Amino acid sequence: MRILIADDNKLVRRGIVGLLSAENGLEVCGEASDSNETLQKAGMLKPDVILLDVSMPGTNGLNTAQLLRQQLPALKILIVSQNDPDLLLPRSLEAGAHGCVDKARIGTDLVPTLRNLFKN
Repeated sequence: MRILIADDNKLVRRGIVGLLSAENGLEVCGEASDSNETLQKAGMLKPDVILLDVSMPGTNGLNTAQLLRQQLPALKILIVSQNDPDLLLPRSLEAGAHGCVDKARIGTDLVPTLRNLFKN
């Protein structure tokens, strides 16, 4: 599974890369720090999944998710946020994302959530 990480915080991106590099079958194919870079790299790299921060410079993550769905309809999108994922989930799904992951729980929730995206 090829993953693009889109977050304006370099430390968050580095942490996610470190976490995913230890997992079989998960490959970080790129990183982006804002919405424009995310859209550009998604089109170029054609990842299976984008981990998309909801709060980035430029267009926010929810609007970026909508643009990504138009650009790459088969793409899976997970919104990553410091906000309560239960409150954010309805808006994320409406924007075309497939779920939310709480940044505070990335270490425990991210890998199982990624694997569940492709179970069917």
